[in-house]
Amino acid sequence: MMGISGFEPTFLVGLQDIREKHGQGLAALGGRRLTGFALVRFVEDGDWYAECPVVLGFDGVQVEISHSKFDELSIGWNTIDTKAAITGWEYDELTPAWSRADERLEPFVGQELREVALLEWHPSSRHDIAGGTVAVEFVFDMGRFHIANALDENSIALGDADPEFVRHPLGRGMQPD
Repeated sequence: MMGISGFEPTFLVGLQDIREKHGQGLAALGGRRLTGFALVRFVEDGDWYAECPVVLGFDGVQVEISHSKFDELSIGWNTIDTKAAITGWEYDELTPAWSRADERLEPFVGQELREVALLEWHPSSRHDIAGGTVAVEFVFDMGRFHIANALDENSIALGDADPEFVRHPLGRGMQPD
C-alpha cells in the first residue's frame, strides 16, 4: 500500500477494539529504549508526508502507526521495511523516501520508554466528528509525545495532550507477534 514495502494496514475504530488487539503489545514496549524512527518525507523539499505511517523502533521491536479517515487507526508490528525504496508513487513531481530526521522525535532516541497510553478524544462539543478517535502516547522521563489522527493523516505532538483527551494507561503486557 502506498508503495511502502510490508505496509498492509488493518484499521480499527474505537478504544475497545484497539486496546483488545494492541494493548498488551504496546504495554510490553515499556522499559525498552527508542532506538530510532522513520517518517516519509519528500526528497524535493523535506516535507513530511503525514498520510504515511510513523515507524518507531524499540530495542528490536518495530511499531508502525497510521491514522486514516476520521477515526481509523492501524498499528502494525515489524512489517514495514524502511530500508526499501518507496515505489509506485502516483505523483511524478514528488519523490517520497524514508527519513530518520525529525526535530520532534530526535530528542527521544536513546531514552527508555516508561509508559504507553491510549488517548481517546472526548470533545466538549458533541458535534465534533473526531469524537472517539484514538491516539497513542509514549512517555519517557524527559517528556512525552503522541501520534494522533489529524483527520485522515497522522500528527505528532509533544508534551501533555489536550485536556479533551481521556488518558487510558496500558499495563505491562506480552511481547507483540
